[in-house]
Amino acid sequence: METDLHQAITASGLRMTRQRQVILDVLRQSHGHLDAEALHDRVRQQDPRISLATVYRTLALLKEFGLVQEHRLGEEHGHFEAAPQAPHYHFTCLKCRKVIEFQASSVQRVVREVAAKESVQITDVHLLLSGYCADCSREGVEGNHET
Repeated sequence: METDLHQAITASGLRMTRQRQVILDVLRQSHGHLDAEALHDRVRQQDPRISLATVYRTLALLKEFGLVQEHRLGEEHGHFEAAPQAPHYHFTCLKCRKVIEFQASSVQRVVREVAAKESVQITDVHLLLSGYCADCSREGVEGNHET
């Protein structure tokens, strides 16, 4: 995958800079969804000279090459993750903001059916479910019994 990235960037007339590589590495090593500021904080631990503007420009470039995905996760700003090998979707708790990733083969089946029925090429699918996680649901139920 690294070779593909280098080739794609070079073919676009760009260079694979050390800063771009550091940003991609941090995203790949992260086990969560980072917003640009959190990513910047982590990247600066490896290279304090990387600016927030560089992080934003690099995220846009990596998204263009399909190496990074951006998700809103119920908020106004984006959260980023390295593009996963298999499609997955997100549930966000409205109370504690916990994000749960899940796979659903039925979603992929529906996407294929829509593409075939409507003769369209679907290039991206975002499914965000919102509600209350098990812990927050229990707190809500317990809270209702206390009154």
